Amino acid sequence: MEIKTLVKQPAVEQNIKLNRKLVQFEKLIAELNSKDLPDKIVMTINSKIDVINSFSGTDKALKKQINKMQFQTLKLVEKERKLVPKNHYRNTWLAIGMVTFGVPIGVAFSVSIGNMAFIGIGIPVGMVIGMAIGAGMDQKAGKEGRQLNIEIRS
Repeated sequence: MEIKTLVKQPAVEQNIKLNRKLVQFEKLIAELNSKDLPDKIVMTINSKIDVINSFSGTDKALKKQINKMQFQTLKLVEKERKLVPKNHYRNTWLAIGMVTFGVPIGVAFSVSIGNMAFIGIGIPVGMVIGMAIGAGMDQKAGKEGRQLNIEIRS
């Protein structure tokens, strides 16, 4: 079973941001078509595409709908087939690293110096640690063939 394609709407091409979102979602669909997905997942993705194809609202609402359907699609294939886009783990671990590693490092550093103004020093350190962990996980996913050849931009 194959994933449906998005219907081109003439008004979309005038809105640059909406067009960019639509092209990104089309690339995701093309990439998922190249993978061997079970019929259950394909049917779920097709129902999401039908919602977008039959959408009749403003450009802003359509962009929001595309974002929502793209996020749900990515979560579905990540949960069911462990497929992730490029830099998925890096972007996720960037925030986790700042909170998990950065804040405690900053607190420890500022307490050791005795000046709480240096509490923010740990946040970039934690960010780098998180990005390193995430990049390693992305590399592992690439070697295992679980990485989609697309980078999702917000």
